[in-house]
Amino acid sequence: MTPDLLKKGAERIAEHAKLVVESTESGGRSAGYGRVVQDADQVDVTHGRILYLEDVSVSFDGFKAINKLSLDIAPGELRCIIGPNGAGKTTMMDIITGKTRPDEGRVFFGSTIDLLRHNEPQIAQLGIGRKFQKPTVFEQLTVFENLELALKTNKGVKASMFFKLDSVQSDRLAEVLHTIHLSDSVSKPAGLLSHGQKQWLEIGMLLIQDPKLLLLDEPVAGMTDHETERTAELFLTLKGKHSLMVVEHDMSFIRTISDIVTVLCDGSVLAQGTLDQVQADERVIEVYLGR
Repeated sequence: MTPDLLKKGAERIAEHAKLVVESTESGGRSAGYGRVVQDADQVDVTHGRILYLEDVSVSFDGFKAINKLSLDIAPGELRCIIGPNGAGKTTMMDIITGKTRPDEGRVFFGSTIDLLRHNEPQIAQLGIGRKFQKPTVFEQLTVFENLELALKTNKGVKASMFFKLDSVQSDRLAEVLHTIHLSDSVSKPAGLLSHGQKQWLEIGMLLIQDPKLLLLDEPVAGMTDHETERTAELFLTLKGKHSLMVVEHDMSFIRTISDIVTVLCDGSVLAQGTLDQVQADERVIEVYLGR
């Protein structure tokens, strides 16, 4: 990147430090201020952004699912993404995780890691975890066994046969069990958990890998009110320790957890701000919230 862009990026960070939450005012139109290094092992967040998309577009059979989308997220931020069906929310996550390749644009993890040069497994190894709407757990295994399988270990046959938890791994499992509210269900088969508990377990399976960025697609869909409240508590606990991008339609849940909300429509950012700000935006009311 040019020195001018780097300087502008530093100025933006200084300005954001005065706010309660670091966020862009334009949905990330000035996101391209990182240093470009094609291959990197560490996520460089010295410029205050862990993820940014810049002018990203992708079409399917002539339909532009993502249209010049620019968006950036700060380290430790919990960003909520809302928008009507077909707005591009899932496609955006597909692009970030390497499932879909855009036709144009740039996608960076920190200032130096070009995600478009990596495939899905590599992106997961870099520290981006994704949870889909429907929970995917091993229902015949216990809660503990699900978490144990998710540990970052050698998955070879011989290594798996002789694997034994060390003290650090045991402590980490206990910590995650407490975080996801499943300490009392450690020996229960995952198939016997409630829908909400399965969601927490899958989040735990991501957390056990210590991701830097979590992408969560409609995490409270189908949950009871009590489970939704516990999930809000969980996300607020994770905020700051991890960066979270949460796609959700439940406005009450979003109000509980969000600082900044980004509204997508027709594959690009329509509005961004606090929930009250976007709910008062006439464009958002017209295309998504209704009157």
